[in-house]
Amino acid sequence: MPYVNIKITKEGGPEGNGPTAGEKAELIEGVTELLSRVLNKKPSTTFVVINEVALEDWGIGGLPVMQYRQQDA
Repeated sequence: MPYVNIKITKEGGPEGNGPTAGEKAELIEGVTELLSRVLNKKPSTTFVVINEVALEDWGIGGLPVMQYRQQDA
């Protein structure tokens, strides 16, 4: 019974406030299909959870993600 947790920053989408319901559905379908194809896991027992994290709550390399992106640009 696979459990996949996808964590993404809360941005993007048409309003800049996170992925759309359609994009999330596509992620869930794609991850489920991948586990089924590669590991022969049953889709009916595969769980996929998507967590959106505010940009100020995500850090990379010791910096909040926005500062990291600015220095990387």
